[in-house]
Amino acid sequence: MALLWLLSCLALVGFARATLPEDCGVPAIAPVVRGYTRIVNGEPAVPGSWPWQVSLQRYGSFHFCGGSLISENWVVTAAHCGVRKTDKVVVGAYDQNNPSTAQQTLTIEKVFKNPKFNLLTIRDDITLIKLATPAQFSDRVSPVCLPKATDEFAGGTTCVTTGWGLTDSSDSETPAVLQQAALPLLTNAQCKEFWGYRIRDVMVCAGADGASSCMGDSGGPLVCQKDGAWTLVGIVSWGSSPCDTQTPGVYARVTELRDWIDSILEAN
Repeated sequence: MALLWLLSCLALVGFARATLPEDCGVPAIAPVVRGYTRIVNGEPAVPGSWPWQVSLQRYGSFHFCGGSLISENWVVTAAHCGVRKTDKVVVGAYDQNNPSTAQQTLTIEKVFKNPKFNLLTIRDDITLIKLATPAQFSDRVSPVCLPKATDEFAGGTTCVTTGWGLTDSSDSETPAVLQQAALPLLTNAQCKEFWGYRIRDVMVCAGADGASSCMGDSGGPLVCQKDGAWTLVGIVSWGSSPCDTQTPGVYARVTELRDWIDSILEAN
């Protein structure tokens, strides 16, 4: 199986007793999404319009994975990113080459990797990061909503994925500016037409319509609007190694992982 984003990288920011913010998923700066453009050969996002987007960095300022802020103290990313306590969590970032005053670099208190994660099947591809110091919310830093375990997101729904992943799979460097792409969700039955038995209930697919996530986007968000708020439906997980825009990308399905998320938040 080709791992699309193995070198690429979930942030649940929680309060005591697992209280998640109610004013989530509504950016102070509205995003502008121009249809099915791609992160591969992508479209720059409006600065600050995806305020939950996280850059996970190591070796100084090397971006290796994305993530999503879910509260002041927690971030969600992919288990396959291999996050370490020594890594840095950067929120409020937009242009990696020209950091703004909105950017915050935070340290990690603890990393919770889903114990069911399997690198061969890429199932249960989720890690929670507890921040050592809370993120300071602003117009450019705020949390995404988590779906309920019972929420359903139908095939054909237009959603958005964001990240600093490669804009061409042959490139040697990731883009400086945050990219976005609108993608349609697929049903798992549709996705199995591409990926067969590899697709499990804990996965959700999107794309195959001229857009794709790519290396460096791993762990980042796939968000869909529900009741007027952007909701974290998927976590960038794996796909085709050349980032083929006619093949769906595969994301960890957050509704299936919500019980595990809640159990970690409640215990920590």
